[in-house]
Parts: sequence; C-alpha cells; structure tokens
Amino acid sequence: MSNKSIVIISLLVVIIGGLIYKEFNKSITIESNDSRTPINITWAEKNLILEEMRAFLDSTQKITAGLADDDIALVIRSAKKVGRASQSGVSKALIEKLPQEFKKLGFDTHSKFDQLALDAESLGDNKYTLQQLSELLTNCVACHKTYRLNIASN
Repeated sequence: MSNKSIVIISLLVVIIGGLIYKEFNKSITIESNDSRTPINITWAEKNLILEEMRAFLDSTQKITAGLADDDIALVIRSAKKVGRASQSGVSKALIEKLPQEFKKLGFDTHSKFDQLALDAESLGDNKYTLQQLSELLTNCVACHKTYRLNIASN
C-alpha cells in the first residue's frame, strides 16, 4: 500500500470519526411555545443571573428555617445576604441588556429582602416576616412567568 493510500484512508477515518462524534453529541431540540419574553445574554451573564436567583432561593430556605426554629438571627443574616448590597457584581453591559421591568423586579426583590431583615430585627414578629416573605416571592413568580434567559448568538 502506498503512502498516498495510507494518507487518504487516514483522512477518511478521521472524517468519519468526526461525523459519528458529531451525530452522537447533537443537542436535542424541542419545539416550544414558550411565550415568555426572551432576554438575550452571554453564558457568563446568564450564569451570574442564575447564581443570584440561587442565592435568593438559598436565603428563602434559610429564612423559613429560621422562622420555623424561632431563630431571628438566621432570618436577619439570610435576608441581608441578598439585599441591595449584593448587587455590586452586575456589569453595566448586562444592566443595559435587561428589560426595564426585569430590572424593577430585581431591585424590588433585593429591597424587600432588606426590609424583611430590618422588620425582623425591629419587630421580631415571625408571622409578619412570613407574610413579607410571601409577598417577596410574588416577585420571583412574576419574573419566572414573564422572562426566559437566552444565550445570544454572536
């Protein structure tokens, strides 16, 4: 077998292997009638937003645990953790991409966590704090019902 034949066979093996690899690693695309408003952002921006949402969820879990255990200090710490001070890592470029109503919901949610912490500390009323948390969660529900995060194509 000549060197030219070996090169051609090798190239065919690589090409066929690549096609097989590509075929087995395809993403499954599912048609959807998702009517939420898309927000087109980069992967890094999406990860930042999702990280913030997970922090909201983590704090909410700790607040409810604190209320159940009558641990007001845990409630206060957990609410303050996701208050307005936690917004410092958001870039101007990302802020400009976000719809106004999305930004309003986000800012209001951070503010409500701050207010919950202040009221829990000053009032110490678990039922009132739970009511505040319930109202705060309406922001989360509204956001998830209204928006979806898309990765923008370059």
